[in-house]
Amino acid sequence: MRLVLVFLAVASALLASCASQPPGNDRQAQAEPRREPTTASDQPEAQRRARLRLELAGGYFGRNQHATALDEVKLALAAWPEFGAAFNLRGLIYSAMGEEALALESFRRALQVDPRDADAMHNFAWVHCQARRFVQADALFEQALAQPQYRDTQRTLLAQGVCAARNGQWAKAEAHLSRAYELDAGNPAAGYNLAEVLLRQGQLERARFLVRRVNDNADQANAQTLWLAARIEARAGNMDRAREWGGRLAQRFPQSPEAGRYERGQFDE
Repeated sequence: MRLVLVFLAVASALLASCASQPPGNDRQAQAEPRREPTTASDQPEAQRRARLRLELAGGYFGRNQHATALDEVKLALAAWPEFGAAFNLRGLIYSAMGEEALALESFRRALQVDPRDADAMHNFAWVHCQARRFVQADALFEQALAQPQYRDTQRTLLAQGVCAARNGQWAKAEAHLSRAYELDAGNPAAGYNLAEVLLRQGQLERARFLVRRVNDNADQANAQTLWLAARIEARAGNMDRAREWGGRLAQRFPQSPEAGRYERGQFDE
């Protein structure tokens, strides 16, 4: 899942001075002086260092340099022990390293710091989904979606739909993925996964339409999307069209597992 670093806003404490009423005018309150906006310079030095470390960690994580990213996160937390975003990123790193227990502990810690951190809820849910703990995953996805002003609704609906499909809950998966697609029809992951679920349910026309939209974009088409198009046509009994898509698959991605399945005629995988 893509990394979203949620930086926590830090408000500086401003001391309000107690002003006495001017003599003879006790009915008129003295106007408070205008407060200056909070800027980066108002943040404690330790928190600034922690944020810089987390930015570095995110860069390393994006390049799959997990050990180096983890070191930077540790330094961020040493500077700011209650930095929720650092715990969230630490959970993603541990998950990528196959350390499920440490990942789960990190996400729990992130939510202890900020119980409304929808990004941490989403990541926490996805780790549960990968471990096939579908009930826990679905509950956390729902909590993330319920957070006010959550901006990654499409991402969470997509993940929730994929998780439901893994659990064989096809109707539920269709509902979540359809909502994700409505919010971002240009997202190839939403189109592909929804088409896969529709194929499983026998809704071939809708599935064909969705996967064709993905495959019509050369930058989005891959072995999985071409193979899905071939499977849809085979399921519909259009074997000439199925072989046409299979030929494109074998030509563009000859070493892919999907090309191997096509060569073996395994359309009903």
